[in-house]
Amino acid sequence: MSRPAAALLLSEAERSVLEALSKSQVAAHREVQRAQVLLLAADGFPNEWIAKMVGVTPGTVRAWRNRFILEGLKKLGAVAPGRGRKKVIPESKIAEIVELTRFSKPEGATHWSVRSMAARVGVSPAQVQRIWAARGLKPHRVETFKLSTDPHFDEKLIDVCGLYLDPPENAIVLCMDEKTSIQALDHTQPSLPMKKGRGETMTHDYKRNGTTTLFAALEVATGKVIGSCVDKHRHDEFLAFLKSIEKEVPKGLEIHLILDNYATHKHAEVKSWLGKRPRFHLHFTPTSSSWLNLVERWFRDLTDKALRRGVFHSVPDLIGKIEEYIQVNNEHPKPLIWVATADSILEKVARGRVALQAIKQN
Repeated sequence: MSRPAAALLLSEAERSVLEALSKSQVAAHREVQRAQVLLLAADGFPNEWIAKMVGVTPGTVRAWRNRFILEGLKKLGAVAPGRGRKKVIPESKIAEIVELTRFSKPEGATHWSVRSMAARVGVSPAQVQRIWAARGLKPHRVETFKLSTDPHFDEKLIDVCGLYLDPPENAIVLCMDEKTSIQALDHTQPSLPMKKGRGETMTHDYKRNGTTTLFAALEVATGKVIGSCVDKHRHDEFLAFLKSIEKEVPKGLEIHLILDNYATHKHAEVKSWLGKRPRFHLHFTPTSSSWLNLVERWFRDLTDKALRRGVFHSVPDLIGKIEEYIQVNNEHPKPLIWVATADSILEKVARGRVALQAIKQN
């Protein structure tokens, strides 16, 4: 029988580091094991016993002991040259998978899946998944975009961003838009309440009980909303909403209104009314740039929190819920903070236009 190895000699600092690592919940499992092995070795336990306690082989215990004697803690987490898991896929195969993923499509499909790619190149789906994950490739996902073709895009963008980042004094900045055709939907059967192990359920089919249109103006500084539900969204309704804004905003404040290029916003009667009220200043967002209007973000919250899972037996039910949401919002308002500068947006748009032009040329 071989003699037990002598106990490792640890300084107080080394023992402190190893004890902390041996109890870590975030360090790599192998590093935790190595710390446990070295602590037990320092306490004089035999290699075979340490191996059983930690879950490694006696050879691994001896290797870690010898390496600590030679190097200390300097390379505790490093894998020794020639050790560790060997690559099972050559670099050429990885390059082929990346190339096919980025620049080709499988027959009869719009994008690759891990299984279709694995079958194409002759590796396992798990290997394809690891290669994609390491390089941030997600062929199953698609993101939408649209670059504005407005010839006055730059000046409109700078104007709106200026109102967000440096609002004028003695003025109120409002983001205004219409949310049209909001449906009063009623499900064909009652919903089932949430219980342990299962969320709330509702039928996939529904009954339509009419629609309404919401005119809303979001105050940028406070997050408060002026809102009104109407049957239609013509220039008459828009003009009535402007009159309600005029009543809500104190007389001494200028009104800067950010809105889109919808035809009713530029109707002759609207222009005539605004011409007699110089405190109103309209700022139009570029075409195809609804993301520039903060009220759109508020509309998304309204849909997610009050409308999507709602059950409405009639249009008045729907209007009541919308008005309730606006009331609660105004009792505890939270402003939506705009942080992007016009220069940063213009830089991104320029890159997008260059990329689109390159694709068109190819």
